[in-house]
Amino acid sequence: MDWGTILGGLAAGLLIAVVTAPVGVSGAVFLLPVQLSVFAVPSPAVTPTNLLYNVVAGPGALLRYRRTGALRGPLVRQLVLGTLPGVVLGAVVRVFAVPGPGVFRVLVAVLLLPLGVWLVVRTLRPARRPAGSGSVLRPRTVTGLALAVGVVGGIYGIGGGSLLGPVLVGRGMPVARVAPAALAATFATSVVGAAAYALLSLSGSDDIAPHWLLGLSCGAGGLVGGYLGARLAPRLPDRALRLLLGTLAASVGALYATGTLG
Repeated sequence: MDWGTILGGLAAGLLIAVVTAPVGVSGAVFLLPVQLSVFAVPSPAVTPTNLLYNVVAGPGALLRYRRTGALRGPLVRQLVLGTLPGVVLGAVVRVFAVPGPGVFRVLVAVLLLPLGVWLVVRTLRPARRPAGSGSVLRPRTVTGLALAVGVVGGIYGIGGGSLLGPVLVGRGMPVARVAPAALAATFATSVVGAAAYALLSLSGSDDIAPHWLLGLSCGAGGLVGGYLGARLAPRLPDRALRLLLGTLAASVGALYATGTLG
């Protein structure tokens, strides 16, 4: 691997994390098409490479959020309890069932494109509700949602924040509460998922080893970018963060929809 690829990975990880960390998204869902299209990483190796990126990049934003006390509260536990078993199940499915990337593109496009547009519209034109009529999800529902997201993350190596964030924020939770919890769940999920792939690689027939140098270089950029993004988050109003999250979700959905049609 040449220096151009290493520097490109650093730049990609840094830019993605700066934009996505304030809203609780690790950026792996954006890094996936970059790996496939720019760096030509083969499909089986994309998943563990993305998980490696999350493991290296995650502590940057989490360190900043920990200093501000944003990692306290039950939401972090609810998300982690759901995503951890989900990622192990997803890794098993990825190694032995090997679902094609086309299914993933359709899933992301169908979920994130309308969800992102809805979140943007709802932010610009909020619905009027009677006082006290909150729509925050119940703890069991949050954990169940996190379980499903963990399975998807285990299969495709994406951060759960890109899926969890728009749903939780759209249901009434503030971005300042969702972002640290989603990143914490993504980091824990990625550590367990990477370990699961390491164990499954002993019996799997496919080459599922990550591209170590690319994953580490992207992760190093994400480590710095995540810290900067988390530091920037308190300076942005909740409305701006909601618009950013909705725009990111819609952009990812449109990107994968275009890839599917192509």
